[in-house]
Amino acid sequence: MATTDSDDIGEIETVARAAVLAGGAELRRRFRAGDEDGEYGSYDVKAAADEAAEARMLPVIRRAFPDHAVFAEEAGEFAGTGPYRWIIDPLDGTNDFATGLPTFAASVAVLREGTPALAVVHQPATDETYLARRGSGVRYQGRRVSADTDRDVETATVATIVGRDVPRDPDLAREADDIRGAVDDLVKRVISSWAPTVHSGLFARGRLQGVVQFHPDEEEQAVTELLAREAGAVVRRDGPRSVAASDEETLAALWDAVDPAR
Repeated sequence: MATTDSDDIGEIETVARAAVLAGGAELRRRFRAGDEDGEYGSYDVKAAADEAAEARMLPVIRRAFPDHAVFAEEAGEFAGTGPYRWIIDPLDGTNDFATGLPTFAASVAVLREGTPALAVVHQPATDETYLARRGSGVRYQGRRVSADTDRDVETATVATIVGRDVPRDPDLAREADDIRGAVDDLVKRVISSWAPTVHSGLFARGRLQGVVQFHPDEEEQAVTELLAREAGAVVRRDGPRSVAASDEETLAALWDAVDPAR
């Protein structure tokens, strides 16, 4: 019997969940042991835990789908055939992990013909898991959740996310600072996220009221966008800027604040 897209994505979901749990187990073990091993630079840190978690995740996916294209943050690109491409982020929030903060995650996104179809995020320190599936919403700990909230703009908490290359470019860094400042003038509190998938998960269940991204990294972008859309949020994207909000009024206010043409 021929398989359908639904059959494919069901099997993919099972494997994606297994992969993030395998990576998460490695991260949890190292985090509890106080692992600080890594290369520390002026702008970022490359933890040994990144490679160790990916070494647990990548084989799970490659064994199940050897013909699928895969991008792994540490190992790079693996060519494949067919419509699916996997993106593995073994440790989102490396700085948090290295600092001893529990806000980090292992995540996987799966694109079908370039469009995010599935995302799974596992936070090993707190044993929390998010699953976003195109057309099926977002589940947190197995329960359907929504970005809906009754907070207005003035009482909102918003996360700002910038890509890893932004701080290295003085012009982009200044733009990012301007964006954060404009958002900070508008809302109650701004969180400068070091762990985009963690904060996007909070947004997807209504704990944050907005997410503003500037030149986001590919590893997180597919996850954050799918979580937002499947949680019923409103999203606007133009070039390197992307804003997700719980409602149209908040989106309009945030977009006006970060629009370079304002």
